[in-house]
Amino acid sequence: MPAIFSRSLDFYVRQLGVGLVVGVSLFSIGFYYYALPSYTRVGYTPEQPVPFSHQLHVGHLGMDCTYCHQAVFEGPHANVPASQTCMNCHNPKKANVKGTSPLLAPVRMSFETGSPVEWKRVHKLPEFAYFNHAVHVNKGVSCVSCHGQVNEMKVITHDQVLSMGWCLKCHNAPEKSLRPVSEVTNLTWARGKHEDDGTAIKKNLAVNPPMNCQSCHR
Repeated sequence: MPAIFSRSLDFYVRQLGVGLVVGVSLFSIGFYYYALPSYTRVGYTPEQPVPFSHQLHVGHLGMDCTYCHQAVFEGPHANVPASQTCMNCHNPKKANVKGTSPLLAPVRMSFETGSPVEWKRVHKLPEFAYFNHAVHVNKGVSCVSCHGQVNEMKVITHDQVLSMGWCLKCHNAPEKSLRPVSEVTNLTWARGKHEDDGTAIKKNLAVNPPMNCQSCHR
């Protein structure tokens, strides 16, 4: 019986079949990965080596964000506080606020040895995305906009998706997220009925968020 397809055509059909299987498999894996909560990280609440409560320190005691995250207005990163910052209050030889608590043992050990406490990172952007904290907070974008009501969290939780679409939505209408720079770290601030809707702040601070690719993908 004569062959219906030539050998060369049969080879291409086999290659096409393999390509389709590989392509569908890669698409399925990619879709599954990006749809997972572990990618958007929303709701991610890891257990930390020291049970630090922002609800207590910020919400009840009224500590300002910049006491621990000192470089947020000057640098691109919101630095994790050094053990020295914690020991300003919890040093058993000085202020001694629960200085001998077993829960603070990792902090005391870090202070004595110089080895950092191994905090588990909660908020994480992809490596290919560039974000500068100082630029945003100095233009009136509050911690709340990206991190949620931190002052109400006993344990820090990843609050927003921080995806490209989410960022571009804010860049397209920044006035909705703007407040006076003096209120950026005031996590209980609320816009009054007769207060500026953010338009004047946008104009006064010359807020003009970029919408091009190279601004975030460098």
